[in-house]
Amino acid sequence: MTISYATVYVGNLDEQVTDALLWELFLQAGPVVSVHIPKDRLTLLHQGYGFVEFLSEEDADYAMKILNMIKLFGKPIRVNKASADKKSLDVGANIFIGNLDSEVDEKLLHDTFSAFGVILQPPKIMRDPETGLSKGYAFISYASFDASDAAIEAMNGRYLSTKAISVSYAYRKDAKGERHGSAQERMIAAQNPHMAQMKPHQFFADQDASKLPVVPSADPSLLPGMLPHGLQPLAPPLLPLGLPVGMPPRMPPSIGLPPGLPPRLPPPGVPPPPGVPPIPPSGGAHPPFPTHSSPPSTIGTSGFRDMNSSITGESSSET
Repeated sequence: MTISYATVYVGNLDEQVTDALLWELFLQAGPVVSVHIPKDRLTLLHQGYGFVEFLSEEDADYAMKILNMIKLFGKPIRVNKASADKKSLDVGANIFIGNLDSEVDEKLLHDTFSAFGVILQPPKIMRDPETGLSKGYAFISYASFDASDAAIEAMNGRYLSTKAISVSYAYRKDAKGERHGSAQERMIAAQNPHMAQMKPHQFFADQDASKLPVVPSADPSLLPGMLPHGLQPLAPPLLPLGLPVGMPPRMPPSIGLPPGLPPRLPPPGVPPPPGVPPIPPSGGAHPPFPTHSSPPSTIGTSGFRDMNSSITGESSSET
């Protein structure tokens, strides 16, 4: 769905409003081409607004006259031209998405990028006018720079379908070579009176508190880092060697030290790290380290002397 002069914006929608309900309602004004109510990717709930496209601009104008401010489920809806509404709300938080896979469509883009904030209109994928095939890039307009900043930070370089996409601020049409997101645009956006109407992710803020899931309150007797009774901390997944993901395997104490030097020892009273055998008691001191009258044998990759190499003179390293 693309924004045209025959498209109306419908705002202040109750959570119970569906695409089918909007379709039936706006049929009273004229033939409906499409209805789109953006939904949050995580909650699958709509964000309180939608778009209805008619066959003609006259039908869209008529819908504004007869349906604006009527109540759906007790809430008066706002109906106005989508193009005019976008113009008043567009603060310049427009991003460019490149290197798109040919299979990526507008719905997938919206489902992916609506998680970062309110999108003013359906994503616009540039297509060949004759074949309708994607040219590999698209544009999205957010209602705030917080949303566009979050989308760029999270999605730039990430895979969407089979390709790693590039996400950045789009170039401005009125200033050659300049991108959106400048300090001047952000200052103007902060003073935009329409921004209060389009704050991202306000759906739950307007709900009755009794309908929200109950979250158990924290026990004031618990110290920071403690878990309530009955809860177990989540352990990271283990590698085949028995080490948590992200932790490199521990090396024997002798690795990384010059030949002949004793390994570094932990301070007294500190237990050895996992995988290192405990130090046998010997009157509070470690047994004396062997002395060498000659340089020690070659240290193998396993951290121990390579007896074969010392006997045969052959190297144990891979060739």
